[in-house]
Amino acid sequence: MAAKLGVMMRMPGIAARTRLAHEAAAWAREQGKADAMTDAIFRAYFEKSRDIGNAEVLATLATSIGLDANALNSALASHAHLQEVLDDEAQAQTYGLTGVPAFIWNGHGLVGVQTEKALVGLIEK
Repeated sequence: MAAKLGVMMRMPGIAARTRLAHEAAAWAREQGKADAMTDAIFRAYFEKSRDIGNAEVLATLATSIGLDANALNSALASHAHLQEVLDDEAQAQTYGLTGVPAFIWNGHGLVGVQTEKALVGLIEK
């Protein structure tokens, strides 16, 4: 599906713990760069097999999009955005979401790569 959409994607050679990456994305949202950070995290993991659960990797990604690596390191060390991430996880559970990608529409959720038909069905609910 990635190739069909023109996206370079391969399964990483590592299984990263992603909570810090979620915290970094929440921090970047506060800086007005959520989309850029999320894109950098996805590319690092799916294109380069980098460990996005590693604070040093995340700091390098922050720098690559013009953010202050030291400020991110401080936020990660203090887990300044952990509660926000935990709240997002709790909300996902209310929709029955247990993985990614995940889609939510009008109070209903789908997990995993979906066909166009399945996504249309979700929207029609």
